[in-house]
Amino acid sequence: MNVSALFIRRPVMTTLVMLGILFFGIMSYTRLPVSQLPNVDFPTIQVSASLPGAGAETMASSVATPLERQFSTIAGIDSITSTSAQGTAQITIQFSLDRNIDAAAQDVQSAIAAVQRNLPPGMPSPPTYQKVNPAEQPILFLALSSASLPLYTVDEYAETLVAQRISTISGVAQVQVFGAQKYAVRVQLDPNALASRGIGIDEVEQAINQGNVNLPTGTLSGAHRAFTVQATGQLTDAAGYRRLIVAYRNGSPVRLEELGRVVDSVQNNKVASWYTDTRAIVLAIQRQPGTNTVEVVDAIKELLPTFRTQMPASVSLAILYDRSESIRTSIHDVQFTLLLAVGLVVLVIFLFLRNVAATVIPSLALPVSIVGTFTVLYLWDYSVDNLSLMALILSVGFVVDDAIVMLENIVRHMERGEGVLEAAFNGSKEVSFTIVSMTISLAAVFIPV
Repeated sequence: MNVSALFIRRPVMTTLVMLGILFFGIMSYTRLPVSQLPNVDFPTIQVSASLPGAGAETMASSVATPLERQFSTIAGIDSITSTSAQGTAQITIQFSLDRNIDAAAQDVQSAIAAVQRNLPPGMPSPPTYQKVNPAEQPILFLALSSASLPLYTVDEYAETLVAQRISTISGVAQVQVFGAQKYAVRVQLDPNALASRGIGIDEVEQAINQGNVNLPTGTLSGAHRAFTVQATGQLTDAAGYRRLIVAYRNGSPVRLEELGRVVDSVQNNKVASWYTDTRAIVLAIQRQPGTNTVEVVDAIKELLPTFRTQMPASVSLAILYDRSESIRTSIHDVQFTLLLAVGLVVLVIFLFLRNVAATVIPSLALPVSIVGTFTVLYLWDYSVDNLSLMALILSVGFVVDDAIVMLENIVRHMERGEGVLEAAFNGSKEVSFTIVSMTISLAAVFIPV
């Protein structure tokens, strides 16, 4: 058995094969995804349901239980866990690794539609699902702030412009908003003013509902043209609400501003988030299971300049946390270790052999073997991560051992007086089987790892 004989007889072919391995290896390396660890994410889907005013026990028995019972009929589920709280319920479904997350999402959607008739009729909307693992840490935090604009204006840009656009990027599961400050008008009624005029809170509520409508009015049709009637019945700020007539007392209208304070505010003023001592709207971006963190972050960062051009200059958009930076740093450290290992191995070979020609041979075998491995990684859909690079570092010693064994045996035949070509054939023939069997044995040892 002499695997090397063909390559010894045809040096031009051997050179072209080496160049081809280098070319395809370099091209594959530029296309390999980068991650911290191999991708072994379990397909996970989170289902959310809400029923305002319901207690945790009611949510568990009336909402979570029917959903769990229906989800249990889906194939490939490893576990189902649910959490019920005041007015909300969240169900996390984890599938086996062989399930495609998109196909699993379709099964979940079908299950939600099938169980809809068994859910309480008072739910404002059907349960929704997201392809996200709730235990997964967000990969990117963005902070939007402004020193001059109101926070609810910044929230409008954050939720309608930035969050919605990022949600459409492939690999993004959901965008959570921390410190949301959605605009709302707050009416703070004075009980004494209500009592002195004999007006109840229900009358105030009814007046606000009737005075703030957005309904189609209709059309006026003429002989030659038709007119669309538009009614300006929608109120958009506190100033518009202040002039609302709540009731009439002694023939005079009682307006809303006479019964208390009407101010521009936000829906929930009990939550807040900060960025460098400034109130801000923080967006937490989570990736879908099975996607590459670095690729998703890079796709998001490409959109940031577009967001900055579409928002006022007074709105600041900054990156609060980037998970991909630690991944890139760790990968660069391992890459440096790999290059250092190759350099040290070549140096040790030269110091012991003290022959430039003999040192060149293993020095060429190392980069060709390592670069060629990237092609295999690309074809098997692997990634450049700490484990794969560490395996390459360990393999450097194996490649050098094989090259030195082959080289020393050929040199031994040359020292006996054989010609270069004859020594190459005889020396490679004697150790080819040994090298192949040794390499296969080493690979078999590391297969379980």
